[in-house]
Amino acid sequence: MNVETVTGTRSADTAGRPVTGKVLRTRREAVALRLPTRTILVGAALALAVLVTATITLTTGEFELSIPEVLAVLVGNGEGAADFIVGTLRLPRLLTALFVGAALAVSGAVLQSLMRNPLGSPDFVGFTNGASTGALVVLITIGGGMTQVALGALVGGISTALLVYLLSYRRGVQGYRFVLMGVGINALALSVNSYLITRANIYDAVSAQAWLIGSVNSRGWEHVAASGLALAVLLPVAASQVRALSMLELGDHAAGALGVGVQRTRAVLITVSVLLAGFATAAAGPIWFVALAAPQLARRLTRGAAPGLITSALMGGLLLTVSDLAMDRLFAAQQLPVGTATGLLGGLYLMWLLASEWRGKGRYA
Repeated sequence: MNVETVTGTRSADTAGRPVTGKVLRTRREAVALRLPTRTILVGAALALAVLVTATITLTTGEFELSIPEVLAVLVGNGEGAADFIVGTLRLPRLLTALFVGAALAVSGAVLQSLMRNPLGSPDFVGFTNGASTGALVVLITIGGGMTQVALGALVGGISTALLVYLLSYRRGVQGYRFVLMGVGINALALSVNSYLITRANIYDAVSAQAWLIGSVNSRGWEHVAASGLALAVLLPVAASQVRALSMLELGDHAAGALGVGVQRTRAVLITVSVLLAGFATAAAGPIWFVALAAPQLARRLTRGAAPGLITSALMGGLLLTVSDLAMDRLFAAQQLPVGTATGLLGGLYLMWLLASEWRGKGRYA
């Protein structure tokens, strides 16, 4: 084994006697010490990319604005058209995309690590379609407004997650069983959604179908507040469980032997994941594949052993803001929803992911 010496002090030898001197450390351990630096650099690069995307979003478009004009609006000194364009149209849309993308990415990162499966995503285990079912019930059956639709989406996502959890519970919840049960419930929810649309009148059906694509167009400060508050509350809860989440990736028996309360921790993390996905869906509709791709892209960049929730959040926010910017600039006349872009890119990513897993190159192969 290749080793290198690192100056340090050991507290005792195998007989319990204090020993001082040099410590032998494997090169793998030395590399592990450098990983946080790489994670910080990747996080800084992602944050810078988000800042650049935000600057382009706020300054370009049909009405060009300078950076000083945008800054004046941000500090509360904006005037006239600039104040309306930034404060009412562009900034709420940008922040909604940023918060929704971050929430979906953290939700996916938690589920993928918890289930030890790259398909452990709200998109595939029914959370997103369950939230859509709740929203459609409100939208089509009682004609509720935006607030009622958002509450319906949240209730639908939570109910679906609880159903998946109970049906997959057998002396605990195993990741493989949870994902398979979630895929089945996801298919049922999709069928229910289709049925609801066919039973609606033409106006409600068109509105429902437009909502199901997923969009941040015309989003206001109420959407920013809901998604931002959910992220501010739930991200610290998830971050507090990162150590336990890393141990759960080793398996339930190993995690339990290391002192992790397996079922309690799993229940807390699933709840966090469901709530994040539910609030994101309530704010922007079902945005596909961000929760699947963002955590894995972030982990590939950081090469970290532990799930990086902050880098995943930054990656998710970046993916959704860039996708929305591309849709707005390339198809300005059509006003295509951002779900169109994420669906296209996500489908390509999923094909690549499955090909990599089948060839034994993936993390979970």
